[in-house]
Amino acid sequence: MYKNRKIVLLFISPVIIGLSIFVYYPLIQTILGSLFEWMSYSPEHKWVGLHNYVSVFTNKGFGRILFNNSIYAVISVICQVGISMVLAACLEEMFMRKFQGFFRTVLFLPSLISMSVIALLWKCIFNPNNGLINTFLISVLGVTNLPTWLGDEQLAIFCCIFISQWQYVGYCVLLDLIGIQKIPQEIYESAVIDGAGSIKKFFYITLPMGKESILVTSILTLVGSYKIFTEIQVLTGGGPGRASEVLATAMYRAAFVNDEMGVASAYAVIIFTITLVLSLVQMKVSNTGKEADL
Repeated sequence: MYKNRKIVLLFISPVIIGLSIFVYYPLIQTILGSLFEWMSYSPEHKWVGLHNYVSVFTNKGFGRILFNNSIYAVISVICQVGISMVLAACLEEMFMRKFQGFFRTVLFLPSLISMSVIALLWKCIFNPNNGLINTFLISVLGVTNLPTWLGDEQLAIFCCIFISQWQYVGYCVLLDLIGIQKIPQEIYESAVIDGAGSIKKFFYITLPMGKESILVTSILTLVGSYKIFTEIQVLTGGGPGRASEVLATAMYRAAFVNDEMGVASAYAVIIFTITLVLSLVQMKVSNTGKEADL
């Protein structure tokens, strides 16, 4: 028994060492760093306690930052969890299975492209002067009162959100397809014999028995929504003004523009706390894993 434990520890030790070096140690350092006032190239660390957190929470733009992340999360859950599950169920319908390979490829392709490349592409498309969208609105529909899209304080964040959904919905569809395909076909066949249509099968079989894949996509989506950075930074830089600022871009600004590393660490701890709490709540609410215990 003791020998078996040593063998198990031997096999898992690389993972433990890797997590300790690249996850837990940086996490502890970030938490400690958030309690000091310090600069990136200065050896001096001044203890300020929770002052950095107070600075973050009392920042007049912090409410807008949280709103942007939260609306990002809500829309992402609707699209990447809800709509993706519907699309996956449609692709699993008998009449769609012969086209499934084509649609899986088309939907999944955007998630293989770097977000930086996608953001630059859509930045050109949203260009108010010669971008594809405004050119189409003028030449085809004859619209004259055109929005500036990324330059509009009300529209900028929603343009960024749209791009994320365009990229990641296909990835979630594939995850949901895997979950649906694990459901025994005999259950669907029995439902058809009992007269159940596609909608009833979706609500009474696919959704309850696809709970695990829904949980995975929900956690990935929510965590990703509060860590979002690249598309905002490339498309708007948090602008116009601070209209599309999110937690990650605020952290970047504090660290690499203002050189307030303590404040940046506080932002990082806030992001970690929000994503951790959301993940734990989702896992608790979903009661995942209980089926295996029965």
